[in-house]
Amino acid sequence: MITVVIPYYQKQAGVLHRALASIAAQHSCGQPVHVLIIDDASPAPVEPELAGITLPPSCTVQVITQVNGGPGAARNTGLNHAAPETIYLAFLDSDDEWVPDHLARATAALDAGFDFYFADHFQLNQNISAFARAGRIKTDQHPVLPGAPSGLHAYQGDMLDQIIRGNVIGTSTVVYSFKRFADQRFRVEFTNAGEDYLFWMELAYRGARIAFSSQIGARYGKGVNVYSGVDWGSEEHLLRVHNELKFKKITYRLFPVTAAQNEHILSSIRGLRVAFAQDLLHRISHRKKLSFRFLGKHLRMDPLSYFYLPLAFTKIFTRSH
Repeated sequence: MITVVIPYYQKQAGVLHRALASIAAQHSCGQPVHVLIIDDASPAPVEPELAGITLPPSCTVQVITQVNGGPGAARNTGLNHAAPETIYLAFLDSDDEWVPDHLARATAALDAGFDFYFADHFQLNQNISAFARAGRIKTDQHPVLPGAPSGLHAYQGDMLDQIIRGNVIGTSTVVYSFKRFADQRFRVEFTNAGEDYLFWMELAYRGARIAFSSQIGARYGKGVNVYSGVDWGSEEHLLRVHNELKFKKITYRLFPVTAAQNEHILSSIRGLRVAFAQDLLHRISHRKKLSFRFLGKHLRMDPLSYFYLPLAFTKIFTRSH
């Protein structure tokens, strides 16, 4: 069985319906598919989204309701409820859509002996693929899988280093061996930055063999997106920077890093500290609401951020003049 986990929190009707329609349109992958929709206290109810969806006989849907915990917690609920016969597990965000051969291509790669699969994709409002836009993965440097559908490659290199320097993995394209890594879970304390990156890094660190597709596997859609859908100067953006800093700092504790990786992480941390200070000054100058509880939490996590306030002020003052 392939289990598909969809964390669901949307405010607009019709978003999940499109994701489910893309599952219904999947080419046969030779295995039954069980869809777990984790209703994370979504304002838009699940039931109307299921109306009019005709799934093939080999595909079933189950809805699990929980109090709001964020996407990582919702995905963990899905992992906790995956049937014992689950061999592969796939992620699909509720505002994204798969191309019709996504699962067929993923299972072809995993059946060839790989443990983890991801694919190129179109990010929100983009017609140039994520791989092409970022330029962080060169497909000609990764061997083609013999006897597999075109565009499938065996990933060559250090995925830990790849993610540290520039992640190439889109969550809605991931399918992995649940049978081998049934105990792996998302770190829910990161809420809206880094929990998916850490999941991929931990699988790579545990020796997962990785394959990918240079062909498009998914198209990202517009919905509630706690990562890319926030505006600079908003309370959500400040939380995002906080969590990104936490993610960068925990990398030291979880994984052995080289001197070059260490310098890259430190540079990223410095940039995030400036961004936090600039955002904080913006909110103060515009008399926006601030949570002193959150500011205290950030102080305990990264006190050096507050030492960047003078530098941030200088940068803002220079730009305004």
